[in-house]
Parts: sequence; structure tokens; C-alpha cells
Amino acid sequence: MTVATPAWVKDAIFYQIFPDRFAKSATLQAYKPHHLETWDAPPTAHGFKGGDLIGVVERLDHLVALGVNAIYFCPIFQSTANHRYHTHDYFHVDPILGGDAAFKTLLAAAHARGVRVILDGVFNHASRGFYYFNHTLENGKESPYLDWFTFTKFPLHAYDDGQQGYAAWWNLKALPKLNTYNPQVRAYIMRVAEYWIEQGIDGWRLDVPEDIDDDSFWQEFRARVKAKNPDAYIVGEIWHRADRWLQGDQFDAVMNYQFTRAALSFCIGKKHAAPDLLSDSYGHVVNADAPAFAEMLEQVQQWYPSAITYAQMNLLDSHDTARFLSIAQNDKTALQLAWLALFTYPGAPTLYYGDEVGMTGGRDPDCRRGMVWDQSKWALDLFALAKQYIALRKKFLALRRPGVYTRLYARDMVYIFARQYQAETVIVALNAGQTALTLDLDVGAILNDGAAVQQEWSAQTATVSQGHMPIHVAARAGAVWSARQT
Repeated sequence: MTVATPAWVKDAIFYQIFPDRFAKSATLQAYKPHHLETWDAPPTAHGFKGGDLIGVVERLDHLVALGVNAIYFCPIFQSTANHRYHTHDYFHVDPILGGDAAFKTLLAAAHARGVRVILDGVFNHASRGFYYFNHTLENGKESPYLDWFTFTKFPLHAYDDGQQGYAAWWNLKALPKLNTYNPQVRAYIMRVAEYWIEQGIDGWRLDVPEDIDDDSFWQEFRARVKAKNPDAYIVGEIWHRADRWLQGDQFDAVMNYQFTRAALSFCIGKKHAAPDLLSDSYGHVVNADAPAFAEMLEQVQQWYPSAITYAQMNLLDSHDTARFLSIAQNDKTALQLAWLALFTYPGAPTLYYGDEVGMTGGRDPDCRRGMVWDQSKWALDLFALAKQYIALRKKFLALRRPGVYTRLYARDMVYIFARQYQAETVIVALNAGQTALTLDLDVGAILNDGAAVQQEWSAQTATVSQGHMPIHVAARAGAVWSARQT
């Protein structure tokens, strides 16, 4: 099977932004509604904090300094929900975010800094305020748009108690499900997909795409998007193995929750995690030792063609889940280990806004707090480490290109693997245990005798002798070595 994915994704460092909570600009303050939540107050399910896209423009230097070169935005289109998954108008940016003009400014500013932008496409369901659905609320059975949705009875109960009378996502009244088998609905969504690519976005993250259970729909979606921009990235929110959508004719990749579960299971472990925060959406989180962790990481690499494996969107948390640091009960060593795995593993690493400065948060809506911009409240050690790990990934092609991935050691709570590409070798050790490890590591399968090995962020060097090299890895810590050989 021949599969092509956008080349730029292999070099991407994604940063996920929840627009209402990332930043707000004083330049738009006069245009904002007055009834907004205080920025640092606990977030609520329905309250707005008034973040906007010009605020993002004003904070792009923060992202560039961190090393970010791609942004994934949660929905930005007009909506009455703070998360904007209840779309009212797919062709216009929400006025609270600054409207279409603010997005145009943002896109130009991001691209000028070499930062790509992908948007969240919510095409399975719309909202009660979506024009075509609102038309049915006003006109009932006489509306000409009845076949845009699936109705079961009239009158409709879109707001009051009782069965609503229409198909809705997870039976939520606020989210009427679009009838994507209707050619007019299908054509509408395809126009939306093309329009924003024409405006200059670099791809789509697709919300709950498996709920549109129609391969031909996504095949057409891909064809239409790629015709406008062959380098556009199409990534689906699929929480399980996704072969069906990754045949080269639908998505380029999916969000890699298998990596998320593996990192939770090894770096924290079920017995050390905050029990109330292990949401069902993570799947089966266990107490994984190094062999189990190795199997989790290596198995998923066998599922898909290499081009897809290296385009996966790898993540530790998101707007859908409690933050990793909170699940770890504020154990920074767990996050540091997970980050080292994230930034050295095949696929595109993704940071959720604020994780780089130590933000915490439980389940939705607590995981959607206002971004902390007061640097006196930052975990500066985490910020420095995030920059260091991103710089490491950018330093070595071996961490970004399809090459050789080799398990070198997996015992107890220590996992060591190597990434190789052309002349480069990078060795990564992750010690999730409580005891430091010192040993002569067998590297004969990847390095020749006499090869000089440099420990990153250290002056220490070693020479491979009889197929072995000495290593030391502190407890609850990681270490990286590199070598070049012809």
C-alpha cells in the first residue's frame, strides 16, 4: 500500500490552543461582551473568559521561543459554547475571538514565523443555532431543510424536557446530528473544508470522524482538501486502532491515544494516579513495567505504514482529558519522563497549552483554565525542560525521520531504545523506578566498537568497547546519548 503524508508533519512540534482560555488582547476589549468570567477564576461549563485570536498573535513569541512550529486550534467558528463545538456558522470566526479579521491577522503572523495552523473541523453535528436547524425549529414539518437532519417526531423539544425528536450526538439536545447522506449537506461541508484551505490554513483536525460512518464521505473530503493544498494535514480524533481510515485515501494520521495510555501506565502507573481523574476515555490504564511499556510503544508502530506512523499526532493530554500533571498528583518526574518519551518517539509531539509552565486541571471544564501568564507562577524548571527536549528533537534527524527503532533494554522500570537515521544514532533511557541504574549497555547491534558516544546536556563521553558502553540513569529520570558513525 502506497501512502503519502505531508512531509512537514515529521518536523512539527504541535501546540494545542483552547481559544477562549489562551490569551486576550487589550486591543479588542472594547468589542467584547461585558459578562465574562475572571481570567484566573475556576472555569465553568458555560462561562466565557474572552480569549481571542489577537491575544494569540501577541503570544506567538512565547511559542516560538518554546520551539513550537504548528498550532492546533480547538474550534474557532461562530458558536454559543465556550468550546465552540456547537457550530452556528462554519464560514465565520466567532466575534468574541475577533472575527474573520483577527483570524486573517493571526494566520499571517503565524506563517511569517514559520508556524503552521490547523483548525478543528466539527462536521458530525452542528448546533441548535445553526441556520438550517434553527429553520426547522421555527417552521417544524414545513421547513424545507428537514432532510438536513434526522427527525423522529414533532413537535421538537430542543430546549425543554422530553425526547427531543431528532438525532443528536450522544443524545445531547444542543448537538443535532447532520445528515451527511444528504447530498446538499455533504456539499456544504466540502465547501467549508475547501474554503478554509483556500484562506491559508495548513490542515484539519477532525472531531469524532468515525461517527460519520461513510468511507466515501472522508475519501471525498481528502480529495477536495488535497486538491486545494496537497500538503494539508488531515488528522482524525480516533481513540482506538484506526486502520480503516489510514489506507491512504482518508486521513493522514490520527491522534495517538495509544501513546497517551502507555505514558500514563509507565510514567505514573494506575496505582500512583489520581483515581478520580483516570477518565474512561483513556482506555485501559495499567501499572506497566518496562517490558509492558516497550510492547505498547513498539506494537503501535507495527499497525500502520511508516509514513503514517511518523505523521501521528502524539499527545499526553488535551481539552478532553485531565492534565497529565494532575493525574500524576503533581509528580513532576512523571511529566518529565513522559515528555522525554514524547519528544523522542516517532510521530509529531503535541503540547496542550500551559503544560509547559506546569498548569494543572482535572476533568472538563477544569482542564480548560485560563492560561497562566504571570511568570512568577510558572514552573520554570518545566519550561526550561520543555525547551530542552524540543531542541533535542530538532537537533537530530534520527528523531524525526523514518529510520531504525531498536529496543536495547527493558527490565523492571527501565526502558532504553535507540533511534537511527543515516549516520546518526540517538539512545534514550527512561527510568521510571525508584532506584538508579548503572550498567554496561549492549549496543553491539547498533554501534561499532570504537564509536564515540556523547551524553546530551553533559560533558561525559564514552567509547563502545566489545559491543558495550557504560551508562548511568538516575531514579525517576531520563538520559540521552548520541553518536555519529559512517
